Amino acid sequence: MTTDAREAVDEAVRARPATALRPYLAWYSGYRQRGLAPALHRGLPSPYLTFILTLDEPLVIAGHPDPAQPPGSYPTLLGGLHTTPALITHDGAQSGVQIAVHPLAARALFGLPAGELAGIDLSAEEVLGRSAERLREQLLAAGSWAERFAALDGALLRAARPSGRVPPEVGWAWRALRRSDGALPVAELARETGWSARHLQERFRRETGLTPKAAARVMRFDRARRLLTAGPPPRLAELAVRCGYFDQAHLAREFRALAGAAPSAWLAAEGPEQAKFRNVQGGARAADAQWEAERPALSEE
Repeated sequence: MTTDAREAVDEAVRARPATALRPYLAWYSGYRQRGLAPALHRGLPSPYLTFILTLDEPLVIAGHPDPAQPPGSYPTLLGGLHTTPALITHDGAQSGVQIAVHPLAARALFGLPAGELAGIDLSAEEVLGRSAERLREQLLAAGSWAERFAALDGALLRAARPSGRVPPEVGWAWRALRRSDGALPVAELARETGWSARHLQERFRRETGLTPKAAARVMRFDRARRLLTAGPPPRLAELAVRCGYFDQAHLAREFRALAGAAPSAWLAAEGPEQAKFRNVQGGARAADAQWEAERPALSEE
């Protein structure tokens, strides 16, 4: 693909959802880019479900977190929590809106627990039916990012089912892990819920798609990735200590397992400078506390 430099486009816009949706969603990220070099991007594990509605081009996934899933092209996509990267390609252009969904909100928004989406990517129509394509059509017809985000607010407010709540013990355990960035031991979580460790693991995985231990790994990794790209890269040994790893070698092993590359190799390939024109997460990479005020009231009373 060849594109005149004068036609290059780089739009990356982030917005918070309507106040009533914030127990369910963390943010909207809109992106439209042209004039890129064809590239392969790693979609990394994170504490959020992935909901993408594309605009001009479909999302092309060359490798799913579950290697048994064949590559595919997705006008809309809904993906669960995962512990290995997805491989996303583009031929020089990409556009759409990515919605960060709290896992505890899956029942309320999608009518099923996030555990049923664990490690897989689906066309959103498989879960939401025709309403997913109608919403995408609304976004295509909108004339600005503000109009697109307003359309999302309206559609998702109508879809939300406040009765779709998770057991309070699971909600508490998830939020406790998030507050600690994955540092709380499973035994302590179980003790605080009054459940056995085994029962907590089973119910937690059913609702979120990960065991508490796996969720803690993803949360630690997500924090390390964000800190690695938030400013001048910290020394890896310091980053390891700050994020709760035993040492730099432990951090490197976890990065290879969850990102498919060592920290320095991933940063060189997809750090802030490279990400600007590389991937759908480029406009949302520096996730900080103001976008992650996650205290969703989604548990049963």
